[in-house]
Amino acid sequence: MNRDEIMSILPHRDSMLLIEEVELRDGKAHGKYTVRGDEWFLDGHFPGNPVVPGVILCEILGQSACVLLEDAIEAGATPYFTGITSARFKSPVKPGDVIETECVLTKSKPPFYFASGTLSVGGKLALKAEFSFAIVK
Repeated sequence: MNRDEIMSILPHRDSMLLIEEVELRDGKAHGKYTVRGDEWFLDGHFPGNPVVPGVILCEILGQSACVLLEDAIEAGATPYFTGITSARFKSPVKPGDVIETECVLTKSKPPFYFASGTLSVGGKLALKAEFSFAIVK
């Protein structure tokens, strides 16, 4: 899926749509995002040593997982994080890095959905987490 196709599923726009492409394969979502270096979240984090904040990495992972909920996210519905557990940050992500995500749904009890995922740069693990969402109209 390209950016336009992703926007047909997710309500995120402009500076908060943090996945550029995603592929659904074998029940998993494989997403990508290239850190350009001019993103708003790098301003001041940290001067002279920009690092993508952990909360943004979790958002990227969450957006990738929500693509798996394409059938559950109806027009006008919004996926909200309800929890992030077992988040482990393994290495920093910096401008120029190409982020790759892999997410899988582990359980569903509509409107609640549970997932786990990894976020890597160059094959090196940067984040591993379990998280949940509620789809709210």
